[in-house]
Amino acid sequence: MTTLSVKPRRGRPPKIARENRDTRAELIRSGLEHLTEFGFSSSGIEPILKKVGVPKGSFYHYFASKEVFGETVLAHYDGYFAGKLDMHLLDTQFTPIQRLENFVDHAAQGMARHDFKRGCLVGNLSQEVDALPLGFRSQLSAIFAGWQHRLETCLQEAKNTGDIASTADCAQLAEFFWIGWEGAVSRAKLMQAPQPLTLFLHYFLQALPK
Repeated sequence: MTTLSVKPRRGRPPKIARENRDTRAELIRSGLEHLTEFGFSSSGIEPILKKVGVPKGSFYHYFASKEVFGETVLAHYDGYFAGKLDMHLLDTQFTPIQRLENFVDHAAQGMARHDFKRGCLVGNLSQEVDALPLGFRSQLSAIFAGWQHRLETCLQEAKNTGDIASTADCAQLAEFFWIGWEGAVSRAKLMQAPQPLTLFLHYFLQALPK
């Protein structure tokens, strides 16, 4: 048997190696930006591919379908947002209530930085859930449950320190916050202003049992 030896190529790495290393992540990042602004149902993959410079045929090398791509993007968004929540809600140099205020302030700054064109991907997809593949419903529900648990833990700390009443139902308060928060984000995007976020937080904090 004759063994063929392959001499190493000089210059740039082979195209396939570059794609395997970078392109999938770039597609997810591009998808996050696009879907956060435009939603899923009405979005084709062409603008996402164009931004990354990937031909349509190559897309299916990385994702079996648009549905799988959307689920992957949603999972990455959840990881990013959960990290943001943890950064604020677990920051023990502030009181639990101040941590929540810091999160809202940071979110408002983030929306302003993108000219209020991007909302919450999870909230956006929840509004079009009837038009989405069935798997999105359970994924979205699990994401909301994770966010609620994080806030519930923070409110429980406020309860333990006496900042809110010992009779407070932290689980229900956390669920109420996220129901109202998604509406506030949508209104802020519509108005292109942070006031709906700060107004919602103001009345949420006022409603906390003391």
